[in-house]
Amino acid sequence: MTSPLYSREKALEFYHKQMLTYLAPLMQRFIYNQELMFIATSDANGECDSSFRAGEKGFVYVLDDTHILYPEYLGKGMTVSLGNISQNPHVGLMFLDFMETKVKLHINGKAKMLTKDILKSSLEHFDTVYERLENSTTHFKKMSYILVEVEEAYIEVL
Repeated sequence: MTSPLYSREKALEFYHKQMLTYLAPLMQRFIYNQELMFIATSDANGECDSSFRAGEKGFVYVLDDTHILYPEYLGKGMTVSLGNISQNPHVGLMFLDFMETKVKLHINGKAKMLTKDILKSSLEHFDTVYERLENSTTHFKKMSYILVEVEEAYIEVL
């Protein structure tokens, strides 16, 4: 017997009422205010990994209602997420506000690594983004950027 909490009807209702294929303005503002994000990736064989990314408020750039960009910094030498993205572009991102709004934003989409040598040409149709990155004080400490095309987005209350 199926639990009423996990029925097919409930799942379909959720998807029809809450799941978006773009970032609504409220979601865009929420992303801008976050200093922490979790990322889930998997390799070509489906082996999963999750990790977090952090930075100053606004470290994740909302380019438009279906694209976001975040930096990959030089770190401990572990590039599991980048390796996975090179094999399988599907990613899951989660932004959590534990303190103020008690909201979590889920984003599923396809990711693409942008190295510094292709960054400018890859971002040319997003107004002034490259110039903002170039003027950033931490821009040159970043190894690359990840461009995510949003396929699904939804908000939940914690």
